[in-house]
Amino acid sequence: MKGLKKLALATAVAAAPFAAHADLKALDDSAMGDVTGQAGVSIELETEVSIGEFRYTDEGYLSVNDIYIGGGTVERDGSGNVTGVSGLLDDLLIDIDVEADGDAYIDVHSISGAPIDFAVGVGSASLNATDGSGDSTLLASNIGIEGGLAQLNIRVDTATDDLIMNVGFNVTDMDMNVDFLGVNIRDMRVMGANFLESGGAVDPADPSTLSNAYAFATITVGKGVSAATGNDALEIAIPNFQADILVGAVEIGGASIGSFQMDNLAVTNTNMKVYGH
Repeated sequence: MKGLKKLALATAVAAAPFAAHADLKALDDSAMGDVTGQAGVSIELETEVSIGEFRYTDEGYLSVNDIYIGGGTVERDGSGNVTGVSGLLDDLLIDIDVEADGDAYIDVHSISGAPIDFAVGVGSASLNATDGSGDSTLLASNIGIEGGLAQLNIRVDTATDDLIMNVGFNVTDMDMNVDFLGVNIRDMRVMGANFLESGGAVDPADPSTLSNAYAFATITVGKGVSAATGNDALEIAIPNFQADILVGAVEIGGASIGSFQMDNLAVTNTNMKVYGH
């Protein structure tokens, strides 16, 4: 209803030049206050996305094929090839506000209060020549990622011109073939930094236990300056990221050579600048 009131205001403003002919009446200050003095916009969303090919071209090109984004699980055929996802990316509620200091704030969370499940499937990623040789390298194939999103809020800060994201997520199952190395990864998990110590104990009624199952990070994106060229660059900063990572099996030549895990992996004080050359 609030969004409809704002739409009505915008329509009235756009129609103002025609008021003399349509006998429209301008809103008085009190009426405009009722329209504009409301909270922000909320969006309930459910969706499923598929992309046939994403291609990045420089001289040769990188091709990523058969991308599926949704919820549930990643679907595969009898040969293990990714064919889609089993459900919608749903239970999403997005709150959007522009605050008094001009900052834009977007909060993505679930309607139910539970973490949002997601599934991403990718058929293949390859490098390809454009010089007529027909050469190509299959980098990876049959990538399937399933997990949960516990937190995502985004702020555009007008004081710094930075985009600041706070995210909490996990990966409960990831399988992929790294074809150009002849290595397969099976049953990979990315969990919270206290996952192994706690034995994976999570109490939905106790938010403090979310760090057992979900990894949290703050990511800042803004404009920086390249130290090498002195030119503007896209700057990405991650001050702190901690997680436990577990891999059920590493396969070489179709046979497992064992499993491994990393306890309390910490990536700190990370700063990356991206620019063209």
